[in-house]
Amino acid sequence: MSVSYDKLWKLLIDKKMNRTDLKNAAGISFNVLAKMSKGETVSMESMMKVCKALDCDISDVMMLEDN
Repeated sequence: MSVSYDKLWKLLIDKKMNRTDLKNAAGISFNVLAKMSKGETVSMESMMKVCKALDCDISDVMMLEDN
């Protein structure tokens, strides 16, 4: 299984935000953002910060895909 953050990138477009805006709003590090950009896993704590900043549920920003 792999992680896809495509929903997150689409949500950012809808909210007229870029990745730096998300980093600042959620209080996540550049390294976390870089891992997400590569489709790598990040901590649940980081995902909770993203969801809180965007006022959404985790299913709105990521999904698991079968390989």
